[in-house]
Amino acid sequence: MAEMTMVEALNHALRQEMERDESVVVLGEDVGEVGGVFRVTDGLVDEFGEDRVVDTPVAEAVIVGASLGMAVNGLRPICEMQFSGFSYHAMHQIENHVARFRWRTRGRFPAPMVIRMPYGAGVRALEHHSESREVFFSHIPGLKVVIPSGPRLARSLLVSAIRDPDPVIFMEPKLLYRQFREEVPEDEEAHPLGESRVAREGSDLTVVAWGAMLPRTVEVAEEIAEEEGIEVEVVDLLTVSPLDSKPFTESVRKTGHAAVVHEAQRSWGPGGEIVARIMEDSFWYLEAPIQRITAPDVPVPFFAREEAYLPDKDRIRKGFRAALEA
Repeated sequence: MAEMTMVEALNHALRQEMERDESVVVLGEDVGEVGGVFRVTDGLVDEFGEDRVVDTPVAEAVIVGASLGMAVNGLRPICEMQFSGFSYHAMHQIENHVARFRWRTRGRFPAPMVIRMPYGAGVRALEHHSESREVFFSHIPGLKVVIPSGPRLARSLLVSAIRDPDPVIFMEPKLLYRQFREEVPEDEEAHPLGESRVAREGSDLTVVAWGAMLPRTVEVAEEIAEEEGIEVEVVDLLTVSPLDSKPFTESVRKTGHAAVVHEAQRSWGPGGEIVARIMEDSFWYLEAPIQRITAPDVPVPFFAREEAYLPDKDRIRKGFRAALEA
């Protein structure tokens, strides 16, 4: 199997699905001739032509609205928001139309479309480029929200998102775009949407993470196991909505301790819903308060303070210790 970065794995998924299904089209700002600002769509226009890889104006509402029209007329569009912060200009299309179309038509017209968007901090980007607002989209009924945590999962989840009959918000943690490589099989591989996974097994503490926070959470878990013999079980959400809570609520029944790691702001962040699920399903098994290890409630700061904003390994380790206190 070839080793790929997340960018290469996403490009691999797009190319294979466009070869497999002629109804799959790609559109967005600079996705064609430039190959995308992060080169995720690199080379696709040369292979599939301008009719299937469409460079659009800088108009997010038009991109999403046109994609919806394509979807209800038999195509499977994959539209790109160049950065997640630009998607707010298309929120009326996403919330008022994309998410509601199947419901509005009583099931007569599904909307099989994917809205891709790089998100998250850690790459020294400018304002409106570094937010982690998965909770915005997760709060909208009718949308699936998917966040991969590595190259192989990025490829297999994107394949499932493209084939899904309903709209999928596919959020790509750009901090991981080129951070490491993984083996990615050439043969077809699709990971089911709506299923969490246990990324690391353990018996002492349950930690829920996703996206860019998953690799550093696992790294801290490995260090603590080696240094202190504490075994942390790490659950990777993969799909934030619909939320598959069974893996982490059952894990808490085993460990009796829990923590959540995410780079979104703390207040009204996705961790609150995860904590609520644990309280509803596994409250009587808890031996200590659940800890949230998150970003502070401020806008993502510029370059010199960006690393202080993100949960780093030291903060994650301290959060683990707090969660383990009986």
